[in-house]
Formats: sequence, C-alpha cells, structure tokens
Amino acid sequence: MNEQELEKRLGLLRTEHRDLDAAIAALVEAGASDQLQIARLKKRKLRLKDQIAVIEDTLLPDIIA
Repeated sequence: MNEQELEKRLGLLRTEHRDLDAAIAALVEAGASDQLQIARLKKRKLRLKDQIAVIEDTLLPDIIA
C-alpha cells in the first residue's frame, strides 16, 4: 500500500473506533444486560486500536537521532 492508501485506511479505522466507542457507551448507559455483546465490541475496538498503531508506525517511522 502506498502512503495515500494507508492514510485513507487509517481514517476509516479511526472512524470505526470512535463509532464503537459510542456504541459501547450507549449500551452501558442503557443498562444493557448483554455483557457478551459489550465484551465483543470492546475486543473489536482493541483490535482496531492495534491496526491503527501499526499503520501509524508505518507512516511515521522512528528516527534514530
């Protein structure tokens, strides 16, 4: 993937991460009794966070000074 494609993918992942955060908060506030669903959403959110970190590391490599 080139840099432009990575940035586009990064934007999509960040949006999905925010959406999941909002969905989890709504379920918790509503007193949802389906803890399994909440746990699955949290796990998915963590996977997205990991994917975001990988792409960010690719786009902004460490510079050894």
